[in-house]
Amino acid sequence: MLISVYVPFVVTGLLAVLGPRLARRLPPRPAAWALACAALVTAIGWAGALALLAFTGVAQVPQVAAEGRWSVAALRAEDPVYRVVAVGSALVLAVGLVSLVVSAVRQVRHLVRARRECAHLPGETELAVVDDDLPLAFALPGAPGRVVVSRGMLRCLGDDEREALLAHERAHLRGRHHLFQSVWRLTAALNPLLRPLAVAGGYVLERWADEEAAERVGDRRVVAHAVGRAALASAGASRPAALAVTGGAVPQRVRALLAPPPARRSLPFVVGGLLLAVCCTSLANAASDSDHMVDSAQWARCATRSGTASAVSQGEDRHRSGFCCGGHERQGRGERRP
Repeated sequence: MLISVYVPFVVTGLLAVLGPRLARRLPPRPAAWALACAALVTAIGWAGALALLAFTGVAQVPQVAAEGRWSVAALRAEDPVYRVVAVGSALVLAVGLVSLVVSAVRQVRHLVRARRECAHLPGETELAVVDDDLPLAFALPGAPGRVVVSRGMLRCLGDDEREALLAHERAHLRGRHHLFQSVWRLTAALNPLLRPLAVAGGYVLERWADEEAAERVGDRRVVAHAVGRAALASAGASRPAALAVTGGAVPQRVRALLAPPPARRSLPFVVGGLLLAVCCTSLANAASDSDHMVDSAQWARCATRSGTASAVSQGEDRHRSGFCCGGHERQGRGERRP
């Protein structure tokens, strides 16, 4: 447990540094899935490692040891974790869990608000055109979701660019990209080291929608022009927490669209999968060591109590035996008295 319990922390740090850089160079759709899986696994590994470290401190509390029926002395002898590390891990885990709950409540409120907005939009089709001079275009998740475009945005684009913009927003709804966003936000709330993955994930989702729009329109340059013009037109007009064509790093997206599609590479995914496997294996090994440590402490307590009971039993036997012998001696001496 001394080494394996810290491996999830190392894997989290490596993925937080290398993941965003690799994701920007890979095909966006598999990159988004890889980032989501990496965030989930490392967040679970992070929380599990903190819980194991915190348990080594909590288990040494006499009241907890009495409830668990293990020996505090034996646990301290086998436990290689310093008390300050255990206490710090407990505090970090508690703060992370509170942050996770707060973020989860926000995500639920955001989805509920998006569905309400979908219900109040004009029309019954997937596309909702609002009479607003402010250039806006975004996708609202719902059941089903809606693509919202203002008349001000439509006036800024040509016919082909309008088609590209709508294909981009429809790709967000079709791919359920809001679920990916929720995963990254929740895992980043639990583990702040995963925030770079969340930022890179937002960019990858926009690239995913760009590539699908390019396939639908059949011209990457048209999509690049649509993204650039929409971003320039909507400068200063923001739509928080919405999947919009103007999201992410627009200059990088335009350069990617003007270049050939990214080549498929398997090596980064293999390396990432190996790192996640190492994280899971190390956490399982640390949990097994912790369970073995507790079992040893319980056996030590049983052995101590058995030894004490045996000593008490032997003492009582000696006392009874001495009493009987003394009585016989006195009786013998009494018989020898005249």
